[in-house]
Formats: sequence, structure tokens, C-alpha cells
Amino acid sequence: MKLTNLAPVEETNELTANIHSVESFGNVDGPGIRYVVFFQGCMLRCKYCHNPDTWRMHNPDAKVVTVSQLTKEIVKYRDFFEASNGGGVTVSGGESLLQIDFILELFRKLKELGINTCVDTCGGFYVNAPSMNKKVLELISLTDLFLLDIKHIDDEHHIKLTKRTNKNILQFAEFLSDNGAKMWIRHVLVPKWTDDDYYLQKLREYIDTLHGVERVEVLPYHDMAKFKYKELGIKYELDDINPPTKDRIENAINILGARNDVS
Repeated sequence: MKLTNLAPVEETNELTANIHSVESFGNVDGPGIRYVVFFQGCMLRCKYCHNPDTWRMHNPDAKVVTVSQLTKEIVKYRDFFEASNGGGVTVSGGESLLQIDFILELFRKLKELGINTCVDTCGGFYVNAPSMNKKVLELISLTDLFLLDIKHIDDEHHIKLTKRTNKNILQFAEFLSDNGAKMWIRHVLVPKWTDDDYYLQKLREYIDTLHGVERVEVLPYHDMAKFKYKELGIKYELDDINPPTKDRIENAINILGARNDVS
């Protein structure tokens, strides 16, 4: 849903962010009932993306919000978080961490309130540099769980699938691993693109090198966002791809040692 009930942001010294939408009772983006914030902006162009309307950082349909405004909205749902198993707030996108300064300030406030925090990220924002690593270290200290999407373990295939390299993404995964972050690894299973047994095994071998991985999830590809591409005038490149069969999903689960709680 859109944050249509918030007043326009006047001139302020407070940090602001471009928000696409929110989901107030999410149950697939981390544990328990979650308030999911979808941020505008993404550097990847995944062929199967179900949120192509979040790609551009500046979208006229997006809502500019302050940390205080968003925190005030989130707190309304605190009783539901506490009544569920580890519920809280998940920042997603797009790529939420393109607006990392805002998220740091938001998470500082949420931790003061005792609210569980989760980051859903592809890691594509990451640049291995001292200034970035300092921010990510603080983010780790404020984040209860990272949901890290690994699109493809092979860089050449990753570029074909997303138009970007995976090298910085894997560096980000290793930085999280080396610095005590808790992670769920997610892999979208797309027939002909990400379901090859050889690369699934390579992905499993890579995941096994990481510390802090509490869970692996296989997310079956679906084409329910095709209408968005049509509305946006973007060619949908996977018209010939059907969702994976039950057998292929179970095969990926077995290779990756995954749990599959998403239908």
C-alpha cells in the first residue's frame, strides 16, 4: 500500500527517503509479522523482477518521508510484532541500502524502541571501501537479520540475468560473514536461468563457506508482475518461461539444503 496518509515533507534537516510502498502485515520477509518498507531505487535489472516500478530512484509516484514520520507509522503495529514470533520491520526494495544513511537512522530509533530489524538486500550497492565498510559495520550492529539474495553464483550468468556483476555482491556476503551478521540466503529458482544442478551445487559450496547463515530459501519464479512491465512500457524478457515444477523446486531444496516456506 502507498503511504498516502502522510503530510508532504516540508523543508527539514531530518533525513528523508524515497519510499515506493509499505506492507503492514508481511509474513514472507523475515520472521513473524513484519512491516515491510519498499524503497525506491535499484542498480540491478533482474529479468524476473516483480518490482520494476522501484528501479528508478526518483519516481513521481513515490513518497518522500522522514525518519520520524516512518517510525510513527511503524509503531502503530508494534503489538502485532510482539504477538508474532520475532516480528518487526523489514526494509526492502528495489535495493533498500542505496539509501543506507536513512536506514541507519531509522534502525537506531527502532532499536531504541526494542523493535526487531531486518534488511532484504541483493548486496549490489556494496563498494569495498573504508567509508562504506564503516557504515555496514554499524548496520550489522543494528540489524537482527539480513535476507541476502544471491541471484547466480557464476558472474557471467549473473551479468546476463541482472546486467550487473556479482563480484561486489559476494564481497558483501563475505563482509557480513566476517563481521558476525545473521543471514538467510535466498535464491530465486528460474527455469533455464538459475536451476542448473551444477551451479546450484556451486552455490551450495559457496554458502557453506559463510558464517552466520541460519537458513537458505528457494523462491520459485513466478510471472505475476508481467502486467507491471506492460504498464511501464518495458519488454518482459521471460515470456517463454514457466514457473518451476515441484520436482525442480524439491531438487534445488535438496542441493542447497534449503527450507521452502514460500509457495
